Amino acid sequence: MASGQRIAVVGATGAVGQTTLKILEQRKFPIRELRAYASERSAGKTVTFAGESITVRRLDADSFNGIDIALFSAGSAQSREFAPIAVKAGAIVVDKSSAFRMDPDVPLVVPEINPRAARNHKGIVACPNCTTIVTVMPLKPIHDLGRLRRVVATSFQAVSGAGVNGVAELREQTMAWSRGEALKVKFFQHQIAFNLIPHIDKFVEGGYTGEEIKLVNEIRKILEQPQLLISPTTVRVPVFTAHSISVNAETETKIAAADAREAFAHFPGIRLFDDPAHNRYPMPVIAEGQDDCFVGRIREDLSCPNALNFWVVGDQLRKGAALNGVQIAELLIGSR
Repeated sequence: MASGQRIAVVGATGAVGQTTLKILEQRKFPIRELRAYASERSAGKTVTFAGESITVRRLDADSFNGIDIALFSAGSAQSREFAPIAVKAGAIVVDKSSAFRMDPDVPLVVPEINPRAARNHKGIVACPNCTTIVTVMPLKPIHDLGRLRRVVATSFQAVSGAGVNGVAELREQTMAWSRGEALKVKFFQHQIAFNLIPHIDKFVEGGYTGEEIKLVNEIRKILEQPQLLISPTTVRVPVFTAHSISVNAETETKIAAADAREAFAHFPGIRLFDDPAHNRYPMPVIAEGQDDCFVGRIREDLSCPNALNFWVVGDQLRKGAALNGVQIAELLIGSR
């Protein structure tokens, strides 16, 4: 770490923070100094980067002195408290929480889609929600081809999207079932093993959940389409990693399925995986650990002449969170 950027990873002991460290190393991000921060509870622990053991520090008001870029993945409360402190200290913040996503002064960025927006920051750049990222990746080439009119998106979200408690609950319930024991519900609203829960985040006015409203608002902001019609449903499923989304996209101009496949195949960050004759289609076990979003089951809508159906799967810990943040950091150093 002799030359490059001074980087702070906030939330370094969490799943996204750990994945961020791995991706920084895998992509050979130019780092001169790396600092790892977490809550007081995790201070003193160590994380590994490029073969070195780095002691995790407690986050405080002096944490960002001399830092160039701070990658936040510690939750919205800490982001609201410490991101302005980091900016005041001279750092640029890449925030993965929901704290600033809808702030009109904060760009909401997916680098393959709206990289120019990152350069218009005022010290903070926001990452979208993980489900939004996986959904909007294939929507962009469709929008470029035929201009989106309406989107119906139904997500099937892995338990790791809810953090370590979600992963633990699925594992514990599955093991209890295998032993013939009663399944205990501690974290989710209902049993998650061998079940689906159409409830992510709190319910809000109109019967939608916060996760569904995020999907609507964030897609509109990223695509710069504030009036785009979007109908969302989000569902928690008994899968450990990778979110899946069933998408119906209606466009102003008709797009043939073959043309959509061609557009997906050439769009950065998307991997076309669409060969039903040989049972090839995206699944969580294929997308887990991968950077690309996998798109398949591409077909023209039988009920609407200008609509397509497709299925997209992405690892929400990588492209849905950590990778997207590192890609934003790469944009930022490239624009300096």
